[in-house]
Amino acid sequence: MPDIHIERTHTLGMKGARSAARKWIEQAGEQFEIECDYTEGKARDVAQFTRPGIDGTLEVTADSLTLTAELGFLFSAFSDQISAKIARNIDEVLGTKPAEEEDDGYGKGWL
Repeated sequence: MPDIHIERTHTLGMKGARSAARKWIEQAGEQFEIECDYTEGKARDVAQFTRPGIDGTLEVTADSLTLTAELGFLFSAFSDQISAKIARNIDEVLGTKPAEEEDDGYGKGWL
């Protein structure tokens, strides 16, 4: 069972969902040194991402984005905070929640 599971529905269609997913991947890569392999499919794209302490998958369809991730030992104690930060970032790229600049007490180094 993954440490983090985030699922969001959307009405962007496949083209819009791909764009949102690639934006999230780009932001995560720049901010948090995430490395990602993105594979496009007919009905589903899969992005596999990694960095020290986290490995995960972002599944992209025409009506949903689903992120699952396994956290390393050091990050597992902060899984709730990391999950909340990732959820906010995904909501932002999907356009379902305005960007917020809030200090969650863990600094900007968290996903």
